[in-house]
Amino acid sequence: MPIKAIPKISKGQNGLGAFILQCRKLDFHYCDWAGSSVGMNGFIKSVLPKFAAQSPQVEITVSPRPKRHPHIIGHYVNGKQKAICVKNMEPLEILKKAEILRNASGEKNKRVLKAVTSRNPSVRGIWSPYHGKPLVV
Repeated sequence: MPIKAIPKISKGQNGLGAFILQCRKLDFHYCDWAGSSVGMNGFIKSVLPKFAAQSPQVEITVSPRPKRHPHIIGHYVNGKQKAICVKNMEPLEILKKAEILRNASGEKNKRVLKAVTSRNPSVRGIWSPYHGKPLVV
């Protein structure tokens, strides 16, 4: 199966300079022998060099783990880690998972209970143009 070209990753701007990623290291673990690592082996040989060139600020390590399923571990600036198992995945699916880990902040996912979050909530509630008297011109 031929591997398609990787889309170019755009570097965001935050006004003062280049956006700094929170991910500092990605570990790719694979097995040469197991069938669940076929996609990971193809990813490492063909797609990983391009991915590493597009994100030079992230340290990338590749290490074999015999008789284990392949997985990717992301290490973040805040000291946390996130791991994703990529067994039986195709190289492009693994690329998407690696991008998810690279772009993540390392924080746990939080449930959003309200649509608006504010430090000083209004006593009267959220303003809406549908509340109050209609504007007479």
